[in-house]
Amino acid sequence: MKTIAPGATGSFSLIVRPEHLANQFKDSILPPVLATPVMVMIMENAALNALKAYLEPGESALGTHVDVKHLAATPAGRRVAGEAELIGVEGRRLRFRVRATDEAGVIGEGLHERMVIRLDKFMDRLQSR
Repeated sequence: MKTIAPGATGSFSLIVRPEHLANQFKDSILPPVLATPVMVMIMENAALNALKAYLEPGESALGTHVDVKHLAATPAGRRVAGEAELIGVEGRRLRFRVRATDEAGVIGEGLHERMVIRLDKFMDRLQSR
């Protein structure tokens, strides 16, 4: 991985579609609002996008920790934007402050960690499991 300093940012957004809703993604008794795991995916993609320019060929970065609050409901049809800011680097472990918003405001926030991996070594370990 190329040297990366705190302050690097990334973003990711999507339009909430029926397959992103809690009542279709998880359980039909839930209301038709954005499912929390989809919000987390938006935040994780924002963090990964903050790193892409710093990864060497053959590297990637896997999520290892998520600590977020889902603060507000989002119905289908709205755009949800995720933002991530790198706030800490400890070797290959990277810590981000993450946030998700829709047109009405902040819908989620928290912390997320990713670990930079060598894909060949990772796949070798995965094969031996």
